[in-house]
Amino acid sequence: MSLKKVIVFALILMIVGTVLELVLLSHYETLLQLIPIFCIGLIMINTVILVFKRTQVIKTVFKVLLVITGLSGIYGAFLHLQANYEFALELNPTENNWNLFLESLTGAFPALAPLSIIVLALIAYSYLILINKKQ
Repeated sequence: MSLKKVIVFALILMIVGTVLELVLLSHYETLLQLIPIFCIGLIMINTVILVFKRTQVIKTVFKVLLVITGLSGIYGAFLHLQANYEFALELNPTENNWNLFLESLTGAFPALAPLSIIVLALIAYSYLILINKKQ
């Protein structure tokens, strides 16, 4: 099996797995919750286009999508941490900030889960690097 096939397979698994998890968690109730689903959907569409047509415009759009998706993962982690922090603060209003932060890492919202979208973007970017070397 070629490296290109392995990367595409890993990317497909990340796309399907991440979207499936988000849907199963009902991560579509607000507009902000739709951001990762929307970004991943655009990456999926652009990946399919890249398999068949590799113009410079499509590659540039793909890079921009990957950056936006990576940033959305960072923003999602921030939102999860913030929500967990606020909840911990309500439960323990006299607790110090450090302990509240530590508590927010293990709160109701998976604080670091949105960072997996960065991994998805990096896998997609590695595919882009690989197809650029082939041409």
